[in-house]
Amino acid sequence: MGMRVATFASSDRLLQAALKVQAKQAEATLQQASGQISEDYGGLGSKAGSVVSLQSSISMSKSYAEAASTAGDRVEAMYDAVDSIIEQITSMKATLSSFASTTSGTDELKVTAEEMLESLASLMNTQLGGRYLFSGSAVDTAPVDLDSLATATSPSSSDTSYYRGDDAITSVKVSSEQTVSYGVTADDENFEKALRALSLVASGATDEDTLSEASDLLDEAISGLATVQTRLSLNASALETAISDQENYQEFAGNLATSLSGVDVAVVAAEMSAYETQLQAAYAAIGNIASLSLSSYLS
Repeated sequence: MGMRVATFASSDRLLQAALKVQAKQAEATLQQASGQISEDYGGLGSKAGSVVSLQSSISMSKSYAEAASTAGDRVEAMYDAVDSIIEQITSMKATLSSFASTTSGTDELKVTAEEMLESLASLMNTQLGGRYLFSGSAVDTAPVDLDSLATATSPSSSDTSYYRGDDAITSVKVSSEQTVSYGVTADDENFEKALRALSLVASGATDEDTLSEASDLLDEAISGLATVQTRLSLNASALETAISDQENYQEFAGNLATSLSGVDVAVVAAEMSAYETQLQAAYAAIGNIASLSLSSYLS
């Protein structure tokens, strides 16, 4: 009887040990399949707080990068609009030069200037994503209202009565410590000069003083708007750098989070092999004990 009790106790201990190894083997199997130490933060122990913090910072970084990307799209649209404005007023400059040498086509010149005024106003009222881009922070308001622009006469003076936006320069937060300001408003002096030059021509006056002033204003506007484009290019570059910085951080933080929560597949494979060996040994020992017990009983 004593021999059977002792045999049972030994067999039970081996069975319990085998079940524990089997549980570890099952856990290792899940780790190998998922590449993660645990399916929840609870299984990460002291590393859990760091992993949660890293994942939170990655989400914030993605938000910053997305905001910078959206701002970059706006800057690109503004650049394209300014480019179209430069192209049109350069054409008008050439038209004025041609008119000065021929002094014919007065009505056609007036109509061309009127149409170009409308075209420039439309470009300055460019929208993207439902936002007016040249209105400052007044993104729901079209910045240019030609009905408010008085017909210019020579000699003229600066007139931004057409402007309906505000003087705020748009900005975007691209990190916890950096904000990038970008864009230009439609009351910029170079936009104003372009509109005033066209208004002078659209007035129908073809005297030398009027056309000369209009031509000079166009020259200044073309040069000034090229500078505006340079500023927009610098804005775009700053935003691209911010996006790149955030993407680099996301990669770094993601790798760090993985190193904290992930498993070494090679190590797990070795552990699983060891667990399998232990289980085979345990079950073999249990089988031997059972055989000894049966032999003892029969004898």
